[in-house]
Amino acid sequence: MARVSDSTASRKPLKVLVYSDDVNTRQQVILALGRRPHPDLPELEYVEVATEPVVIQNMDAGHIDLAILDGEAVPAGGMGIAKQLKDEIFQCPPVVVLTGRPQDAWLATWSRAEAAVPHPLDPIALAETVVGLLRSRVPATSA
Repeated sequence: MARVSDSTASRKPLKVLVYSDDVNTRQQVILALGRRPHPDLPELEYVEVATEPVVIQNMDAGHIDLAILDGEAVPAGGMGIAKQLKDEIFQCPPVVVLTGRPQDAWLATWSRAEAAVPHPLDPIALAETVVGLLRSRVPATSA
């Protein structure tokens, strides 16, 4: 059994905002990632959001480490929100956009999101994407 180092266990959780108007999509993301998607990272704490104004409010507050935005959400899609966040927030945290299909990845580029993951969600692809982006948010620790 792998032992979690004291420095990893004592770090504060990383806050991940999960936006979708569909509660099932939010739950799929949270279940795919779990509490700790990689042993090198602290636990994740989720902020579930169903509306654009609450996304903006949480992101403006500055306590979010990563945002996962549903590009298929209604009435405000995650790609448009991602573009607004990147345009308006200085040093905006990384953003992952959930696209309707793999061919929509180019739209995520327009939105300035760091990554895109298509529906239906592949838990492994989502976890790899999120872990890669969160590693840049966690200071390296010496062994």
